[in-house]
Amino acid sequence: MKEVARIILYIYLIIAVIVAFCVGYFIRKYTAESKIKSAEDEAKRLIIEAEKKAETTKREMLLEAKDEVHRLRVELDKEIKDRRNELQRLERRLLQREELLDKKEESLNQRDESLNKKKNEIQKIEERITSLYNEKLAELERIAGMTAEQAKEQLLNEIQEDVKREAAAMIKEVENNAKEEAEKKAREIIASAIQRCAVDQAAETTVSVVSLPNDEMKGRIIGREGRNIRTLETLTGVDLIIDDTPEAVILSGFDPIRREIARIALEKLISDGRIHPARIEEMVEKARKEMENKIREEGEQAAIETGVHGLHPELIKMLGRLKYRTSYGQNVLKHSIEVAQLAGLMAAELGADVNLAKRAGLLHDIGKAIDQEMEGSHIAISTELARTYRESPGVIHAIEAHHNDVEPKTVEAVLVQAADAISAARPGARKETLEAYIKRLEKLEGIANSFEGVEKSYAIQAGREIRIIVKPEEVDDLTTVQLARDIVKRIEKELEYPGQIKVNVIRETRAIEYAK
Repeated sequence: MKEVARIILYIYLIIAVIVAFCVGYFIRKYTAESKIKSAEDEAKRLIIEAEKKAETTKREMLLEAKDEVHRLRVELDKEIKDRRNELQRLERRLLQREELLDKKEESLNQRDESLNKKKNEIQKIEERITSLYNEKLAELERIAGMTAEQAKEQLLNEIQEDVKREAAAMIKEVENNAKEEAEKKAREIIASAIQRCAVDQAAETTVSVVSLPNDEMKGRIIGREGRNIRTLETLTGVDLIIDDTPEAVILSGFDPIRREIARIALEKLISDGRIHPARIEEMVEKARKEMENKIREEGEQAAIETGVHGLHPELIKMLGRLKYRTSYGQNVLKHSIEVAQLAGLMAAELGADVNLAKRAGLLHDIGKAIDQEMEGSHIAISTELARTYRESPGVIHAIEAHHNDVEPKTVEAVLVQAADAISAARPGARKETLEAYIKRLEKLEGIANSFEGVEKSYAIQAGREIRIIVKPEEVDDLTTVQLARDIVKRIEKELEYPGQIKVNVIRETRAIEYAK
């Protein structure tokens, strides 16, 4: 029963829900329809009001548009009127300009006609002038006997000759002025340098003399069957001359270092008294070591005397070897010291690098220490030694240029060149045989006489100057300058000489007439 009652209860509840739903649905439908109707009525009312308001607004806007159109029309009419006035004004100006251009065009046409007439007249005049010029030119060519090109060439040649002469005259004047000033200053500097550099000159020969305590010593030097003298000559490379000269032995050899070693060894043997091959060998070895020390000391003394520091030890040794080397009878070490001091003094006067000039002067002939051991000139050897022992480029250049093998590019190189010439050229510095002296003078005169136009030549002042007399009808003043330079080049190329040679070309003109 409870189950049935529960089911019935559920059925009632469902029916109640359905009824409630239906009632609610109808209520909502009725409410909605009422609201819709009310809204439709309100909408109709609003539409009517809007239509009325729109009609009113439309009329107002039409009135405003009519007023605006009227205003714009008035403004447009005014603007059109102004534009029309402006266009009329521009049109009048254009008409005026057209009239003015027409007048100008007419004037230009008249001017063109006038210019064309004048052009034709000028053309006729030019043709007439050309015709007259050709006639006159032909007449002048007939009278002169040459064409215009020939006359032009002749004129150019004459002008060229005049220019050359004027240039030569100007060059000669400038050279003379420069020489006067340069020679005056150079004489002062050189004289001062020579006076301050008074170095004694040692004269070297190819023989050395060793004094003996008595003539009995000669026999001991020769030894049994000549074994002592043969041993000494073999070890030293020097010839021993034992003749009738009392109490003296002569050492002969071209190598002064070997000759000096032989002299020292022989003096030691004479002092010791024991002379036999073993003792000779021992003494020669001692003399050789003593000679090496002496050479090093001489090199160091030369560097100290000239104030040149920082030389490589091998260069010091080679400087010492120069004490036993001569050139034209002049001791090369003494000559190098003179050159260093002279170059330094002149560099100080000229404001150049004194240390560089001294260093280059001292080393300029360093190659003569070993030139008998190597191929090439002493300049090439000296330059290579300076490079090997890392001397500065300035020193190397001065060494290389001191005999003009290369063109000197620095003041110091020129000063070393001048100092070398001064030291070699001073009286008594160098010696040469009479035969070589005469041959050099003859060859000097022969070079001068080989040039065309030379009448006579004379070598004077011991070959340090050559005076050349030329034929005035073959050589003019301008050519004498070139002739002197050509002779100098030949002398420098073909001759070997100490110092410098002055080439003096003389040209004189003589006018001779006879009174009858």
